[in-house]
Amino acid sequence: MAILEVRNLSKRFGGLMAVQGLVLDVEEGEIRGVIGPNGAGKTTFFNVVSGVYKATSGTITFDGTRTSNLSPDKIAALGVVRTFQRVALFPNFTVLENVNMGRHLHARESLFAAVFGGQRQKESENLQKSRDIVDFLGMAAHRDELASNLPYGLQRTLNVAIALATEPRLLMLDEPVAGMNPTETQEMTRIIRRIRDELGITVMLVEHDMRTVMNLCDKITVIDFGEKLAEGLPHEIQSNKEVIEAYLGAEDIVA
Repeated sequence: MAILEVRNLSKRFGGLMAVQGLVLDVEEGEIRGVIGPNGAGKTTFFNVVSGVYKATSGTITFDGTRTSNLSPDKIAALGVVRTFQRVALFPNFTVLENVNMGRHLHARESLFAAVFGGQRQKESENLQKSRDIVDFLGMAAHRDELASNLPYGLQRTLNVAIALATEPRLLMLDEPVAGMNPTETQEMTRIIRRIRDELGITVMLVEHDMRTVMNLCDKITVIDFGEKLAEGLPHEIQSNKEVIEAYLGAEDIVA
């Protein structure tokens, strides 16, 4: 059953049509990859789905609710949560404090209460859930470390942890392994699989690392010039001539 339904979605910026007539269904419980050459419209698509941009035309439906023109906070409240290419952390807060901030954002509690510990019982529950997330992601040893002191790979993991703290049903990851070394990439890939397999969260990701995409995703949607170029299983995308031409060479899309 499709948890996300996109129908004839378009987004125009002046004379530029960044996304055009996109049709897409994401099944509940899958890991969906969205790929395409630079400038293809992938990030714009993510921004429209998450409410950062308003659609020019078309509809987006999440679990039966029309979200096309809702505000980002209302979309997030429904369970559609995204990360960004740039790591967004509170650098002078600890790992646990960063995740706990995500809990408060989910509960729409005041920043004052989040920082100074209002509502003691609720705060205790939030802290425990934050600890559980940190432990789940293998960061228990870094729980009390400042976010600014973490190596790059763990900062990216913490970014995912903050997103998980908001209790998403659809987690949208924008280039989750960008800038990572092979060991960090392997660990992030393992984490994404566990998020789907153990937490039951549907994942949709934009990524340029084709080896990661081909090895991780159940299904892949290819966008080029704002339009859907192809869609299918990883092995189908690898052998699609139009996709190969769009990437200017088969070596760019073969794992």
